[in-house]
Amino acid sequence: MRETERARRVLRRDFFDREVLEIAPDLLGRTLVRTTPEGVVRLRLTEVEAYAGEIDPGSHAFRGRTRRNATMYGPPGHVYVYFTYGMWHCMNLVCGPEGRASAVLLRAGEVLEGAELVRPRRRSARADTELAKGPARLATALGVDRALDGADVCAADAGAPLRVLHGTPADPALIRTGPRTGVSGDGAVHPWRFWIDKDPTVSPYRAHQPRRRPTRLDAPPQTP
Repeated sequence: MRETERARRVLRRDFFDREVLEIAPDLLGRTLVRTTPEGVVRLRLTEVEAYAGEIDPGSHAFRGRTRRNATMYGPPGHVYVYFTYGMWHCMNLVCGPEGRASAVLLRAGEVLEGAELVRPRRRSARADTELAKGPARLATALGVDRALDGADVCAADAGAPLRVLHGTPADPALIRTGPRTGVSGDGAVHPWRFWIDKDPTVSPYRAHQPRRRPTRLDAPPQTP
């Protein structure tokens, strides 16, 4: 099979049925496909973060199963979408054996196809490299919200709303790792953020900042 043909094949379920720290760097360079009635957007993943469920203080599943995080408990190869700060959605891929919560947060990517569909959703982007630069921006770029929580990214149907294809995996020599963005407490020490070195679509690292009550001198929140 030629590489171009392999790159267009959907990842099988067993790709996601592994340990989250094995899967996270292996997702770099893979192709995420979003299909809507308006058309198709194809995105190359360039930055991700791993979350290890009930053993990970940074994970939504650290305190156990809830209605909000139920998708994280499997089966693997599905989408976990959450709503944050009362404004934005973020998208994760569920990993590991069913019943043990873990997921990879999709933090950034390069739009390969469908930029004309993405730009109206991301009017604040100054360049195409910023269209999906950050997890909320990525979800906004793809038109992803809670309605897609639980979607199957291993579906054989080319018309499925979300699928992950083989793509071209990142060169291991270019993969970097460091602390996760915005994680506090014990979870902040884990170097579980993975990205492709020097890729212009990768988001800047930001350490956790404690929340405080806004004042009228605060700048309005930035759009994703």
